[in-house]
Amino acid sequence: MEQDNQTWVHEFILLGLSSDWNTQVSLFILFLLMYLLTVLGNFLIILLIRLDSRLHTPMYFFLNNLSLVDVSYATSIVPQLLAHFLATRKAIPFLSCAAQLFFSLGLGGIEFLLLAVMAYDRYVAVCDPLRYSVIMHTGLCTRLVITSWVSGSLNSLVHTAITFQLPMCTNKYIDHISCEILAVVRLACVDTSSNEIVIMVSSIVLLMTPFFLVLLSYIQIISTILKIQSTEGRRKAFHTCASHLTVVTLCYGTTIFTYIQPHSSPSVLQEKLISLFYAILMPMLNPMIYSLRNKEVKGAWQKLLGNLSGFTSKLTSG
Repeated sequence: MEQDNQTWVHEFILLGLSSDWNTQVSLFILFLLMYLLTVLGNFLIILLIRLDSRLHTPMYFFLNNLSLVDVSYATSIVPQLLAHFLATRKAIPFLSCAAQLFFSLGLGGIEFLLLAVMAYDRYVAVCDPLRYSVIMHTGLCTRLVITSWVSGSLNSLVHTAITFQLPMCTNKYIDHISCEILAVVRLACVDTSSNEIVIMVSSIVLLMTPFFLVLLSYIQIISTILKIQSTEGRRKAFHTCASHLTVVTLCYGTTIFTYIQPHSSPSVLQEKLISLFYAILMPMLNPMIYSLRNKEVKGAWQKLLGNLSGFTSKLTSG
């Protein structure tokens, strides 16, 4: 019984961002607004893709999944973060912490894989446009998406299992905004070098491998664009990749900085800020990036708003 009391922790305490009440209230309002924008923006993107037949293409099929991942990832972290801003005791049960780690880590891995899949889609669109519809057929797109979801989920399941079997002893204070894997591993009262090796290996497999595939895709894309004779042709070709390239740069850059070297990782404060960027800011920015830089999405917005305006006019006149 004594050993069980030493190794079993029933709950954790998240230290969060600040202990000052006024600061927490201000952050609550800010992050609540950002979360609402995230949910609204991503669900509108999903709605547009479903309603507009012009967006029933492989690129928007992948974007639909990316938006679903973004809103799910934000939901796995932000509601709990908001509740803790207003709570005196910022506790999270053991099982809830494990579930949060599983979903956030899994959805993060799925996003990296989807971005690599989207890079391949853009590579085919620019480098082999005449065979695009033949190569990127429905069956292949579906298999790529399923592979991304299954791979990210299995990776997360393994990490969650080996992380929460570590003996925590009496350590229960997580110096982070959520049950983030490195923050939880630091609580262990045993040697965690094997866990860090697993983190490194999975970072290479699910982060660096997709990153290099994205890199290779864009090397080929840029090479093809440079061979296009007309300025207008080069501009149009680059425009098809601009939104995805922006998202890739933001997403991969911050996560590589955080996870690829556990032994020389950033400070705790930097980890918290990077996690906030990835959990709140990125999911909010993605719909804006794809909406502002994409003619098809703009056209779908205008069509939807026009239909709504016409429907409203009919109701008013009736």
